Amino acid sequence: MTDANKQAALDYHAKPIPGKLSVELTKPTATARDLALAYSPGVAEPVREIAREAENAYRYTGKGNLVAVISDGSAILGLGNLGPLASKPVMEGKGVLFKCFAGINSVDIEVDAESPQAFIDTVARIADTWGGINLEDIKAPECFEIEKALIERCHIPVFHDDQHGTAIVTAAGMLNALDIAGKAIGDVKIVCMGAGAAAIACMRLLVSCGASKDNLVMLDRRGVIHSEREGINEYKAEFARDTDMRTLDDAIDGADVFIGLSGPGLLSADQVKKMAADPVIFACTNPDPEIHPAVAREARPDVIMATGRSDFPNQVNNVLGFPFIFRGALDVRATRINETMKLAAVTMKLAAVHALKDLAREPVPQAVLDAYERTDMQFGRDYIIPTPVDVRLLARVSSAVAQAAVDSGVARKPYPAHYPLGSINDVYGE
Repeated sequence: MTDANKQAALDYHAKPIPGKLSVELTKPTATARDLALAYSPGVAEPVREIAREAENAYRYTGKGNLVAVISDGSAILGLGNLGPLASKPVMEGKGVLFKCFAGINSVDIEVDAESPQAFIDTVARIADTWGGINLEDIKAPECFEIEKALIERCHIPVFHDDQHGTAIVTAAGMLNALDIAGKAIGDVKIVCMGAGAAAIACMRLLVSCGASKDNLVMLDRRGVIHSEREGINEYKAEFARDTDMRTLDDAIDGADVFIGLSGPGLLSADQVKKMAADPVIFACTNPDPEIHPAVAREARPDVIMATGRSDFPNQVNNVLGFPFIFRGALDVRATRINETMKLAAVTMKLAAVHALKDLAREPVPQAVLDAYERTDMQFGRDYIIPTPVDVRLLARVSSAVAQAAVDSGVARKPYPAHYPLGSINDVYGE
């Protein structure tokens, strides 16, 4: 960022009031009677009802529309392990997106834990406070252990967005890109540069979408993850290949797809030239991708290109997923998704993938064109993923996830007949 933009960002967060979120009242407090109902003695009545039946917490408190955004600050954006307190602006920002795009209230919680188990115990003990938990910016491989344990211990949806949010949006865009390229996902050779939480989640979901593990090559800082390598963790080992390939230069030869979740400038123009016809490149590192789109297009005019940036076409942006996934899960009171419910987890993620994929194929509303100062946007090489400002996302993705939760048996409420067009009182009331 330029110095001016850096200062603008600091001023945005500092002025006129520090931070980006505040608490609002949802009930009148103007009279003595209002206050008597809000607190003592009136508050005793919902307390008794919740003590009698825990589900009444959804009726008498804001639990059902409240998500905790929780981090230990060990993998903040592209900045690394800067600690819990430094992650607070990001967690507040996540709360802004929840509220702005899906009407979900949130609270950010930064946990200073000496170990993954301490983090798990801290969060599990207070989990009943919320309707869902969004884990954020936790480094791999600890993030896998933390999410798995919390899913098993908590009775509400737990979702590590760096894994699943990235995977859902990537998979939706990938299915559309391959369709444009005239290729079947089960046939393409995929190279994934990166082996952290997002990369592993992306590869798992692409396999659920039909990709063949035999056609996947994953690389980390040491090169290709292959079956003869020592010292790889169980998550990387899941994608270890029996292969002679050792470097990106080896792996990229003839590849149909490159997915970058690693670092800036790691893919060269010469390597892009070695890819198969109509190559698909998702260079998702921010702010500087694995290869600049202009460089990729100069090397291969037939490339279908996506990045994580908003100033290029086809932005792989988690905001296309997580607000609406939580909205759908909250609205049918989805329960925990534990080891015996893996199919339900996959079903809900695939529902979001296909809702995003299909929406990109529909005519783009004028409001979206105006927001991007465009006269035309239509399904094709420069439009394979919906934009974050598309108001249809709330209805399409949330309803798809809600229905999937009901169909897979992890919902405690039926799919509402009015959904998703009814009022919040319809969803959280009777």
